[in-house]
Amino acid sequence: MPQPTPQRYTESEVRALVAEVLAELAAGPTRAATPPAAAPPASPDIDVPDPTTPTSRRVPGVVNPANPAGLANLVGSTTARIGVGRAGPRPRTADLLLFQADHAVTQDAIFGDVPSALLDRFGLFTVQSQVTDQEEFLLRPDLGRRLGDEGRAHVQQRCATGANVQIVVGDGLSAAAIANNLDRIYPVLTNGFAAAGLTLGTPFFVRYCRVGIINDINEIVRADAVVLLIGERPGLGVADALSVYSGYRPGPGKSDAHRDVVCMITEHGGTNPLEAGAYVVEHIKTVLAQQASGVELRLKQHGDR
Repeated sequence: MPQPTPQRYTESEVRALVAEVLAELAAGPTRAATPPAAAPPASPDIDVPDPTTPTSRRVPGVVNPANPAGLANLVGSTTARIGVGRAGPRPRTADLLLFQADHAVTQDAIFGDVPSALLDRFGLFTVQSQVTDQEEFLLRPDLGRRLGDEGRAHVQQRCATGANVQIVVGDGLSAAAIANNLDRIYPVLTNGFAAAGLTLGTPFFVRYCRVGIINDINEIVRADAVVLLIGERPGLGVADALSVYSGYRPGPGKSDAHRDVVCMITEHGGTNPLEAGAYVVEHIKTVLAQQASGVELRLKQHGDR
């Protein structure tokens, strides 16, 4: 097999090649190309499903329960926090987040304000109890049971006296209860009382209101019955429940024993506001017919049983 003829270089070509090699050696080693920057690591996915949805609230958290169907029925029968399970000695993340979310809602309800536009819609002027701020309201319930001097003057100047029914709205411990339910229950009350032929006093709103203030109010307006719509103490899960307290001719010395109440008025697991309003109207008709409320009304209706 013939051998390939070796390539021959001229002296000038050899010199040029040597010069090129020497130049590269003098320049130092050639730097390698910089590799492209690595992409930053992806952020870990720490999102969890919303624990406040109705479906999430009803999911038992106990792992491998002995009676799954029984546990599901038990959890579905109450709004109490049962069957939530645990992670070692601690609550699960979803349960802790749900607790914190519900607690935040209660804080908003307690420290919130009733929208002025809502009060204006029903022609309710505003007065204030003897409480001066929210902190005092929580610490001094007794001051919430009396009108302030300015509020008393406003009621004396603006309210009709001697009516069959005096309606009062108070924020109580949940502004959300008024904001979410007043526009549904209030027309039922006013229309129902009017249809029953009852005269109505001048309605108004009391800020920093406690239930016992109806005694103080009726010293001024002298109505046959006072109906107070007031926000209930919020719970962890339901923060907008409304109560309707009423009494026959409330005044000094009258206590809870002389009052009636329809409570847990809310569309979130309680009595529908429309239904509650209709019930209150019928109840007040009974109160006026019997001229009694609270324990005295029960005694008149049922005797000493």
